[in-house]
Amino acid sequence: MSESKNLTLARAINEGLRRSLETDPKVLLMGEDIGALGGVFRVTDGLQKDFGEDRVVDTPLAESGILGTAIGLALRGYRPVCEIQFDGFIFPAYDQITTQLAKMGYRSGGALQVPVVIRVPYGGGIGAVEHHSESPEALFAHTAGLRVVSPSTPQDAYTMIQEAIASPDPVLFFEPKGRYWEKGPVDVAGRGEGATVLDRARVVRPGTDLTLVAYGPTVVTALRAAAAAEQEGRSVEVVDLRSISPLDTATVVESVRRTGRCVVVHEAPTYLGSGAEVAARVTEECFYSLEAPVLRVGGFHTPYPVAKIEHDYLPSLDRVLDAVDRAFAF
Repeated sequence: MSESKNLTLARAINEGLRRSLETDPKVLLMGEDIGALGGVFRVTDGLQKDFGEDRVVDTPLAESGILGTAIGLALRGYRPVCEIQFDGFIFPAYDQITTQLAKMGYRSGGALQVPVVIRVPYGGGIGAVEHHSESPEALFAHTAGLRVVSPSTPQDAYTMIQEAIASPDPVLFFEPKGRYWEKGPVDVAGRGEGATVLDRARVVRPGTDLTLVAYGPTVVTALRAAAAAEQEGRSVEVVDLRSISPLDTATVVESVRRTGRCVVVHEAPTYLGSGAEVAARVTEECFYSLEAPVLRVGGFHTPYPVAKIEHDYLPSLDRVLDAVDRAFAF
């Protein structure tokens, strides 16, 4: 029986964390200011009050220490969920994540499991200062042994955080902080769609003339672009990847074989970004179906800019529509 609520994306994650804490006593949360404060974005608000300081742990300001402790806890049978306060603060823990966490299962021949979830508020749109708006997902997607996912809707946020916690694999859970306050319906009686959605792409808007691929914060932009393109007589299909690693190539390929054109959108720089992998796979699998080259829209190959000009850096509606126009010009 479904029980739908209208929740913000941030609140949906909170509800998903709560359900996991209730369901599994081995689940615990760790991070800077996540307890009494409820996190900078209040995603963990009220959880320490209800589950205690032993399960919702305020940590020192030491990301490497947080991840190192989480790995040890996971090896002892716990399921730690670590919050990185802002995306730019994840780099002190980069060695722990890529050298230890990602390789532990492979190194042990599968004998050891390290089910650690790392929650990362990422991306732009909030006018933050330096080191507080980054999109480092491709760095971790390049590292074998890590799942890298990003929800775009409150329903997916609620479902996917629970599936990430239940996964035997380490998961980088990238949360689009610029969308934290956007609301949507959430079925809180279960995990939403029933079947796993953690590594499956989803067609969020059907179309026939072009496939627009996005994930996380740019799915909304892609949907707006599709609606605008419709006014010009172009039918654009929007695919939400959900998972960056592993990549659900089959869903994207099936779409592009029907539409014949593809544009990939993400906030991270296009240079060696996740969209490059999507473009390569689409080109390999859909070569004889393509009417135009696969195009990419994303951030520029520069450090993330100051807040006053971030709107020039992020993939805007106009930039996405320009790519759509170029795809029809070939």
